[in-house]
Amino acid sequence: MNNKMKFSKETFRISLILILSAILNFANLGIEGYANAYYAAGVKSMTMSWKNFFFVSFDPTSFVSIDKPPLGFWIQALSAKQFGFSGWSILLPEALAGVISVAVIYYIVKRSFGSIAGLISALCLAVTPVFVAVSRNNTCDNLLVLTLLLASWALSIAAEKGKLKYLLLSLAIVGIGFNIKMLQAYMVIPAIYLTYLLSTAVPMKKRLTHLIMGTVVLLVVSFSWAIVVDLIPAASRPYVGSSTNNSEIELIIGHNGLERLGIGSSSTGGGGGNLTGITPPASENSSGQGMERGTPPTGFGQQMDGGAAPTGLGQGGQAPAGKANGGGGGSMGGSEPSSITRLFSNNSLSDQIIWLFPLAIFGFIAAAIKEKLKIALDNRRKSDLIQWSMWLVPAFVYFSFTTGLFHPYYLTMLAPPIAALVGIGVVAMWELYKEGGWKSWILPGALIVDGLVQLLILSYYYETSSIAKILMIILSILCFVSSILLIIANLKKNGNTRLKKILVATALVGLLITPTVWSATTMFYPMSGTFPSAGLSLISSSSKGNSTTTTSSSNSKLIEFLTRHKTTEKYILVTSSTSGDAADIIIKTGESVMTWGFFGTDKAITLAQFQELVSIGEVRYVMVGGQGGGSSNDIMTWAAKVGTIVPASEWKDATDTTKTTDTASTAIINEKPTDANSQQVGGFGGENSGQLYDLKAYADSIAKK
Repeated sequence: MNNKMKFSKETFRISLILILSAILNFANLGIEGYANAYYAAGVKSMTMSWKNFFFVSFDPTSFVSIDKPPLGFWIQALSAKQFGFSGWSILLPEALAGVISVAVIYYIVKRSFGSIAGLISALCLAVTPVFVAVSRNNTCDNLLVLTLLLASWALSIAAEKGKLKYLLLSLAIVGIGFNIKMLQAYMVIPAIYLTYLLSTAVPMKKRLTHLIMGTVVLLVVSFSWAIVVDLIPAASRPYVGSSTNNSEIELIIGHNGLERLGIGSSSTGGGGGNLTGITPPASENSSGQGMERGTPPTGFGQQMDGGAAPTGLGQGGQAPAGKANGGGGGSMGGSEPSSITRLFSNNSLSDQIIWLFPLAIFGFIAAAIKEKLKIALDNRRKSDLIQWSMWLVPAFVYFSFTTGLFHPYYLTMLAPPIAALVGIGVVAMWELYKEGGWKSWILPGALIVDGLVQLLILSYYYETSSIAKILMIILSILCFVSSILLIIANLKKNGNTRLKKILVATALVGLLITPTVWSATTMFYPMSGTFPSAGLSLISSSSKGNSTTTTSSSNSKLIEFLTRHKTTEKYILVTSSTSGDAADIIIKTGESVMTWGFFGTDKAITLAQFQELVSIGEVRYVMVGGQGGGSSNDIMTWAAKVGTIVPASEWKDATDTTKTTDTASTAIINEKPTDANSQQVGGFGGENSGQLYDLKAYADSIAKK
């Protein structure tokens, strides 16, 4: 009867946490529209043919691919195929992955450290702001998180029992994760290798043999799709987006590899980010505060709750010169100063992840003391403790010091180990607190330190947000008062265990309130589709009317014009970059738009090949003027020379206040900018505008010869 009652209570508690996670992830999900339109356009194209599906083609004719591996987008495409293409159907897998991840971390932690630790870990993960933000976006990061949690489960069994099949399973799952976000999946590799190497279930020689075999499995699974793609003739597949030589392997090593470490060129870019001066994709239903029109997070000079902008990084939402700007939490994370304090500073990173980090560190220390952790991991609690810490520490060091390309939402990779160590640590600190002695001071000390860090993050909003002030008061009452009472009880040797439990629970609730409020903002205010983030910056952006939905109609007349004049052309439009309105056109019409990758730098076609397409009638309209370079420059120069300018009144919406001039096209023809921005005009519906050219007259003249 007691076991049944215990099971029932435990099931009820985890059910409540899963319901909370589902509410945070799914409630009002429609406000996100298509989220990242670059990815959404690719998913729509993938639903149109199996070729597009396999190669993750950005456009319906398989001209260029998305610059990410396939698995996450395969899942989104299957969802869109099942439920119909919509913003909701492509966001469903990510939101669901978030909820499942909460259940998985509960099971993993509970298995070794008990149900209370599992419940706390699940709750912490469910309310982590960046984790919730990414769960409501079509980036594939939380599908990766779920995958890596499953790998952690398999590793836990492998380390405990020394069973090769579970180690192979763990590394195979990481290989699957590699096919979701490439090298990002390998962030858990130190945890897997070190944990298994230090386990004692089998002799060292056998462990080394197992790891060698596991490495083979890891590499085979990781590179299987990329090798298959590279073996297929280039003429039979799309150009590999953001690669320099049309190779998936090069993309893995270059843009999605060395560039993430701050090594090599950053001339190409992925769908996750834009540079200053580039307007991100907008879609009819896509919400968010894009790069140019959005409001950056705290530390980027935006206003909070109608207040003044915080000091430090510019005015009016503008980042300082040379820095990427971001809407509602967007930036190139690597552009922040590298230091151990990067994730604690007044920037776009700290308020997404760091709320419970100190508690996790203290938790690890307490658990290590309690378990008498040594090099030899002779039980699963020790193995799991090393696994979580070795997931957390290398990832924290990377995000703190890298100068490479990463975005704030990548910090969701820190959410599982922080949540797990908080759950494990709170239970361990409680046990040590009850034992008395010097170790009993770890618990109140950890609660106070974590509370102080939360006050620091909230202080960045103090001058600009009344919500932050209220949260500071609540935090002080619940966390600090409870912690002080715990100290007093410890000094007086008070034996009232029930009262102490209530004080610990109250302090923990106090520490969870602010991240929960941060996460809850995503249910009421749309995020940037390109840079998803949660927090008070969303409220500020909404209050000032910053949203890409205000620009989504700026290409409606263009789409109507192109659709009305389309006859036998294969491509309804040619434009340099997918980061303009190309994605919007694909989403709205299902027609093909020829681009040169996300930043317009891909060498996807030569001028001679392009001229041939024009002569046979597959290309008619070209938008000249937009972010792009490389092979696109000579093509755009030629198109501007031989094409006929289409009057702006025929294709440009009257509501678009942008002035259409020949500045951009003239700059391209002359191959030198007329001002600092002329080479970085942001798509043809953005703050800077391109010029539409009609190449039909040229094609007709060729046909007559």
